[in-house]
Amino acid sequence: MINREDNPEFLNSFLDYTVTILNKSPNTIKEYNYDLATFLKYIKIRYHLTSETDFSNITINDMDIDIIRKITLDDIHSFISYLATDLRSKPATRARKVSSIRVFFKYLSSKAKLIEVNPAQNLETPKLDKRMPKYLTLDDSKKLLNVAGNEDNRNNVRDYAITTLFLNCGMRLSELVNINIKDIRFDESKMTVIGKGNKERTIYLNNACMKAINEYLQVRPKDSIKYDSKDALFLSERRERISNRTVQHIIKNELKKAGLDTNKYSVHKLRHTAATLMYQYGNVDIRALQELLGHASISTTEIYTHVENERVRNAVERNPLANIKN
Repeated sequence: MINREDNPEFLNSFLDYTVTILNKSPNTIKEYNYDLATFLKYIKIRYHLTSETDFSNITINDMDIDIIRKITLDDIHSFISYLATDLRSKPATRARKVSSIRVFFKYLSSKAKLIEVNPAQNLETPKLDKRMPKYLTLDDSKKLLNVAGNEDNRNNVRDYAITTLFLNCGMRLSELVNINIKDIRFDESKMTVIGKGNKERTIYLNNACMKAINEYLQVRPKDSIKYDSKDALFLSERRERISNRTVQHIIKNELKKAGLDTNKYSVHKLRHTAATLMYQYGNVDIRALQELLGHASISTTEIYTHVENERVRNAVERNPLANIKN
């Protein structure tokens, strides 16, 4: 929850703009607020407007727009450098903050007209390392499903359905916990989810998904469900919409029982697994995979072409001349 009283008026105006005009999700709004509050606290230190060095003790609700008008690109670069050297923030974290700052100053200069010069106009995004995604093999995925459906687990029908959706559809954690029963078109084997940036997309459900969902609906609690969770597909033992943390706990336990490394694999790695298996075994076009995963940029989806690289390597190694020695 954002406490608007902690913010200067121009920051609250920006957050209102991102909600009403940009239609950003609540999670994105919270990220904007955190990123920009951190940046403004840094500016207070850099401009000697506070003697505090502990960010948690620095207030920003007294900041005037005149201070913002003084900010330069050098100040922003100094902040990004501070994140990298002092806080040891990862490139992805720094990139997110750069994005927040860029959108913020664009609003102040071109929309609200509160500043004449946009200091972030030429701000570049930190270069991100492209790493191969970690994913479960097909055999490991089958092990996980066997564990999820084990009758020793009193919630095995629900947990099996959750794991099945992750491994078959490649959906995000937030997308899964927010599924409502009314979002599912049983007659067409598909459903709609709300992804990043509040964007709605269609996910098609194969036979395994439909079977798992229908079997769970047979045992899903029908009485004493909390009022705001009546539409939720997946319920916790408290009979309310299942939380992110509960799902993470479920998957972590399943990974342990399947003998898989929980330091290496997580809920998000199941999304990577689904994408990799679809690309590897389904001959899925990269553009179709982009749409299925809800990626805004094709470059994000291209990390899954690592499978193709492995195929090329295997083909070279299987060449009958590979083991001939001179």
